[in-house]
Amino acid sequence: MKQNIMQLLYFYLDACVRPLFVICFVLIAFVSTAQTIQPAAERTEAYLEKIKDKDIAIVANQTSTIHQTHLVDSLLSLGIKVKHIFSPEHGFRGNEDAGKLVANGIDITTGLPIISLYGKKKKPKKEDLEGIEVVLFDIQDVGVRFYTYLSSLHYVMEACAEENVLLIVLDRPNPNAHSINGPILDSKFQSFVGMHPIPVVYGCTLGEMAHMINGEKWLNHGVQCPLEVIKCGNYQHNSCYTLPIKPSPNLPNALSIALYPSLCFFEATDISIGRGTNTPFQIIGSPLLKDSSFSFTPVSMPGASKYPKHENKKCYGSNLRDRNDDTHFSLRYLLSYYKAYPNKEKFFTNEKFFNLLAGNDILIKQIKDEVSEVDIKKSWEKDLTRYMLMRKKYLLYGL
Repeated sequence: MKQNIMQLLYFYLDACVRPLFVICFVLIAFVSTAQTIQPAAERTEAYLEKIKDKDIAIVANQTSTIHQTHLVDSLLSLGIKVKHIFSPEHGFRGNEDAGKLVANGIDITTGLPIISLYGKKKKPKKEDLEGIEVVLFDIQDVGVRFYTYLSSLHYVMEACAEENVLLIVLDRPNPNAHSINGPILDSKFQSFVGMHPIPVVYGCTLGEMAHMINGEKWLNHGVQCPLEVIKCGNYQHNSCYTLPIKPSPNLPNALSIALYPSLCFFEATDISIGRGTNTPFQIIGSPLLKDSSFSFTPVSMPGASKYPKHENKKCYGSNLRDRNDDTHFSLRYLLSYYKAYPNKEKFFTNEKFFNLLAGNDILIKQIKDEVSEVDIKKSWEKDLTRYMLMRKKYLLYGL
């Protein structure tokens, strides 16, 4: 349609201005193409020869696509020998609740075995990599320390290092790359929701993080993984990128992804962040805060939140959907809701889990002491400065 319109315009233009029109059209087309961000999976010319005629395994979920087609389906159609699939939290098709154990199975579309990396086993076993020559990792991340796809990457790297199997990471943009903030994780609080001494919002793609994990020798016993990262095309950290597929059931849009690092701390409190509604991680509330005019009622929603906090109870609080100034990591919601909550002793429902999310046991004390956000953030400044200097060594897409 666009081509036909251009042809008509060209036909009716005066002959003397036609050359200028052609030049402008070519420049517009060039700029438009140059600005199209390509996740690495779409850059098949950069990796197909590396996996051709090899037995491979793929770490993937519903975000692992080449345009509208799943990566696994595309590679099988090209004759690539995919032996099995490793699936992370939320499962291969991405429809499991957060925290729900994911079982092994068979993909009904391809008939391939699915080996779960979210449950009792989070790391591929030696037998899972037997005969595998290359592991391909392609999962969309959101750039937040406690989002568990980074932890899955860590364990896959460790298994590949131990078995000397090449790992190829097909990189994808980080929608939260514009922000680097939060406390650096203390190793005493290492867990599957935080495995590395990095801030809550760390400003790297998973490809960059893979290089960092190797370079800083964070794998068990300091082993290093045979690694290759296929870069995104036409991408920089300051690029605006809207995810075409939601990365997990409760992050349905760009706003929820932007607010996720700030609101996830509420998971360890009595406050709901909208699980069990159509707007998770975009609203906040509690049945006890009845002074607010905004309200919502969480209900069971299989595949997104089967047993949500305060199920079938009206919660009163805040609607963040109409605000566009809250896309950077902030503690203001957490601090203000703690201050407003009528029974402080019952605000934190799982202090151990809160400390794992925070990566320390200092933040919870600062909140209870009602320390200001400004002063809390000052306590992170030196660690963040050191992190950002270290981060520079591993960047693939500029500062």
